[in-house]
Amino acid sequence: MSMLTPPGMGGKYRVTGTAYPRMSRKRSRRRIVLAVLGSVLALALVGYGALQLIGVFRGDGPKRNTAAGAKDCPTKSPGAAAKGGAPAAPAAATASAPAKPAVVLPQPGTITVNVYNATPRAGLAKAVGDELAKRGFLIGTVGNAPADFDKKVPGTGIMLGSPTTDKAVFAVLGTQLPGTTQQTDTRETADVDLILGDAFKELSTKEDADKALALLANPAPAPAKNC
Repeated sequence: MSMLTPPGMGGKYRVTGTAYPRMSRKRSRRRIVLAVLGSVLALALVGYGALQLIGVFRGDGPKRNTAAGAKDCPTKSPGAAAKGGAPAAPAAATASAPAKPAVVLPQPGTITVNVYNATPRAGLAKAVGDELAKRGFLIGTVGNAPADFDKKVPGTGIMLGSPTTDKAVFAVLGTQLPGTTQQTDTRETADVDLILGDAFKELSTKEDADKALALLANPAPAPAKNC
């Protein structure tokens, strides 16, 4: 019996040799690695939480978002800011900006219109001239368009005047058939040629034309900037 064998033990429990037997299981290397990783992760979470708490106590939290493109309204008048006075009370928001003064437009009865037909449609110039006369315009020459324009106007029409023709005259006549273009020639008279093009269908209804005239005379105010 070996000296390493406790008294009373023998047989299969007999210990032979000169070294003590290993009685415990080997530690798993995988468990050690997982334990280390878990410790590192726990320390990281604790550190992140501490930083968040420090930011809250220092007032570094997320700022309130404002509407995209919105501008802050001033709360101080320039004089008060310079003198260090108290902020001025914000002005009451208005529904709309002050209305623009009415524009003085020439009356249709002061505008002489020559109506020319540059399309293949027969009788178009006379029909348009008669309708414009009913709406108060003075009608001059009515007939086919000059050779420079005959069958050469693809759009709705052309308003042709002198270099000194008031833009308001073009605007008033343009309310009767939107889409026309403006040109000038060397004439010295105040009359305006209306040359009807291939895209012309018919004049605007009198109701629509009157609304367009009213809008020209009294432009809609620009919307106010609400604070």
